[in-house]
Amino acid sequence: MRTAILALAAALISSPALASDAADVMATVKQYNSDFNKGDTASEVAHCAPNAIIIDDFAPHAWQGANACADWAAALAASDKAGGITNEKVTLGKPWHVAVTGDRAYAVYSTHYSYKLNGRAVVEQGVWTFALQKLAAGWRIAGWAWAQH
Repeated sequence: MRTAILALAAALISSPALASDAADVMATVKQYNSDFNKGDTASEVAHCAPNAIIIDDFAPHAWQGANACADWAAALAASDKAGGITNEKVTLGKPWHVAVTGDRAYAVYSTHYSYKLNGRAVVEQGVWTFALQKLAAGWRIAGWAWAQH
């Protein structure tokens, strides 16, 4: 019985920290998304961890390393220009799943991705999955993957 009480006390003590970490993880993802929507690449990239990994649906499909987030942003801009895409905006839905384990986190969001394709409005439904790492500067995106559905 004593062990059960101690385990319950430990869980209650650690719960606020986990709740705070989950809120901080969601705030990091929301800010990353907001910076993307504003076209603020420098701020967007600042949310990435060193050696991040990105997987997306346009070539070359994977970016990895110290400049992964900046390289992805540049590749997206080039792909959009070549494809006639403008006015991009991602709207995050409620998170489907957020899990925090120590200094690592995982978050999955439904999304609405809207843009103009040669002047015509397009909306895609997607899923954006993030892995984050807590560093001295706070939660940073260690990787993300995008999928249209």
